[in-house]
Amino acid sequence: MSEQGEAAKIHHSVLLNEVLEFLAPHSGGIYVDGTLGLGGHTEAILQKSAPEGRVIAFEWDEAAIEKSRERLQPFAERLTVIRRNFSEIAEGLVEAGISQVDGILIDIGLSSLQLDIGERGFSFQRDEPLDMRMDTRRKVTAASILAHCSEAELADIFYYYGEEKQARRIANFIVQERVREPLTSSKQLADLVTRAVPRRFHPKKIHVATLVFQALRIAVNTELENLAEILTHAAPFLAPGARFCVISFHSLEDRMVKRKFRDNQAFKVLTKKPVGPSPEERESNPRSRSARLRVVEKI
Repeated sequence: MSEQGEAAKIHHSVLLNEVLEFLAPHSGGIYVDGTLGLGGHTEAILQKSAPEGRVIAFEWDEAAIEKSRERLQPFAERLTVIRRNFSEIAEGLVEAGISQVDGILIDIGLSSLQLDIGERGFSFQRDEPLDMRMDTRRKVTAASILAHCSEAELADIFYYYGEEKQARRIANFIVQERVREPLTSSKQLADLVTRAVPRRFHPKKIHVATLVFQALRIAVNTELENLAEILTHAAPFLAPGARFCVISFHSLEDRMVKRKFRDNQAFKVLTKKPVGPSPEERESNPRSRSARLRVVEKI
């Protein structure tokens, strides 16, 4: 099996059955997968919407596009891949010649590619360069943020994007450390956070650096701004009765999705509470544990 095939094989698409139930793909429909990743959700939507359904897939990680290519080759005639972030849905659909779609899905989690295969510092399980860009065309990296932001700016990033209670202390350690040596690797950062946070404040279920890594990734990729953009501007592109599904993985995203869905008069909320993974999915794919699915329907 090729490297692309291996990448697809290890990837577990989160809440796949639940997404298909709510999205209800059908032949002749046009669907947007705003986060192609390794192609699991896209493949399932194309299968369910056979023989004439289409998917317009957005993905700004070039490596993900390449790795999903083999998996999605059988559906090439019904698939359009656009190298843009989902926040650019208006520009992307214009490029594809589409004015309205029958459903939109965005999955805001990291893919197996970024966690297990990529070498961009998304994970502290290995020692990798502190890059964290999902789109390598972007200029700002995690290392550049750590090198150039003030102590107060770093503390704000960790507190607001990671909800890290030790944000100020960690920021102070980073500013002191970068005077001696630039922070350029994931191991350096993870080790520094481990030293910065007093042992009694180390969480029991996750690595002590988890929230700092989350916060940096969100800052590098302007993730909350991108999410707000599509939540605000997607409605005109949805046909009446079309569904808009969003999978989020932490409370910052979920709160925004809940609020934007509730306040948009073009939408009818179908999930008063977020839908989580089944016990079987949590067992087979531990990374799904924090996934939350919210769905609205265009009125």
